Amino acid sequence: MSLVNGRIRPKDPPPPEYAFGYLKPPRSGNEINGLGEREFRRATAVFHNAGNAQLEWQALDDFFGLINPWGVVRHVVANAWQLRRRNGPVAARRVEADPGEMSERVKAAARAFGADLVGIAPVTDEAVFAGRAAPHGTAICIGLSMNQDKMAHAPQDTAAVEVMRAYREIARIALRLGRYVRRLGWPAKAYGNPNSTDILHIPLAVAAGLGQLGKHGSMISKEHGSNFRLAAVLTDLPLALDEPVDIAVDDLCLGCKRCVVDCPPDAIFNEKQWIRGGKRWYVDFDKCIPYFVKTHGCAICIEVCPWSRPGQGPKLVEKLMAKRRRASATASTPRAL
Repeated sequence: MSLVNGRIRPKDPPPPEYAFGYLKPPRSGNEINGLGEREFRRATAVFHNAGNAQLEWQALDDFFGLINPWGVVRHVVANAWQLRRRNGPVAARRVEADPGEMSERVKAAARAFGADLVGIAPVTDEAVFAGRAAPHGTAICIGLSMNQDKMAHAPQDTAAVEVMRAYREIARIALRLGRYVRRLGWPAKAYGNPNSTDILHIPLAVAAGLGQLGKHGSMISKEHGSNFRLAAVLTDLPLALDEPVDIAVDDLCLGCKRCVVDCPPDAIFNEKQWIRGGKRWYVDFDKCIPYFVKTHGCAICIEVCPWSRPGQGPKLVEKLMAKRRRASATASTPRAL
């Protein structure tokens, strides 16, 4: 990456040309994801596989695993090993408390274990893959920021290693939080591996108030922009739920084209798309995923995003909200005849 006019820009990213391909191309990932569909349905797994079923793009997923550098592989293996304890025995004595009070206790524990962001949301159909089931009805969503200096190397291996280090660390936090809840006498299961899960983390994190979805298809938080990773703990512990937040992400994304311009395979739509019954930001899977594989995870779009610049998020929120208030005041002011 390089700094141009105060903005991070990718420096000589690899071209979207590939030394691999399918003899028989799979069904379009955009079709599987529901691009253009106006009726709701659950998401279908398309790339990372959580079970034994062969996915349409399984061969490319397998290839992705084989070509990753050792720095990435060691974090993936270590994470898979620690997540064998994602579930566990529940204490016989159940602790009862007011849901609001218990939520504060759980959030304090999550932060003490190392989480930078934490929120609580109900598990809805939108957040569970088709053919899968969520074991519990409430999600404790957590976020962990990544090292900005290392991520500035995207799409090189330094950034890929940092991404997987963050996933390994946030999984460790989720495991500790799950054990904490089970010691209170309530079941809890940790979800800390993006490659094997029953749930979609982003819908849960949005509902839990951790941030909003950005044009680049990733979460944006006020504190860390898109420079963070997600995990969750599902439980039946009665907890007070958080609400989605409005930090004016759309106010900026609707006019900003930074990620669109800097995406080498031209995979980012400049307008929201209909996806399984809802209109939202979407990234062209068929264009994105080959480049994602070639670069061991890419991440250009989240690092060039203005929200991801250190300390920029709170300033952007203040500026965009003030602009929104001025526009609202102007619109409500009666015109003189």
